Amino acid sequence: MTMITEGVVAFESLKEHDVYEGKSTGKFTLTLTLSEAEAAKVEAAGVKLKMYEGNAQRKFSSGYDVVVVDTDDKPFMGKLPRGSKVRILWKEGNKHPVHGVGSYLNRVRVLEVAEDMGDSAVEGF
Repeated sequence: MTMITEGVVAFESLKEHDVYEGKSTGKFTLTLTLSEAEAAKVEAAGVKLKMYEGNAQRKFSSGYDVVVVDTDDKPFMGKLPRGSKVRILWKEGNKHPVHGVGSYLNRVRVLEVAEDMGDSAVEGF
């Protein structure tokens, strides 16, 4: 089943493959922080969420290039900063006995681009 979910970008690897322990995973990924309402919809589909600082998060992935567009359906260029608001189109995968239902990313619509603070975001640096 295909679903639509809105959230805030926590981590993204949409232009190059995600790296885990120094090795490419071969997948493009997007981790979203979800509101309580969005988290409830995703969990109802059998997808397991993790909690980070009291907020529900989920990583969505794809083995294929992910189309990223703005609100006018024009291609979004550049990196998507942490804190940006997005709406994603994703598909449920097979159920895993430990990890729950897979979440495969199809498309991303950028609703609001957060300011990229870089290293200056760390107070006192």
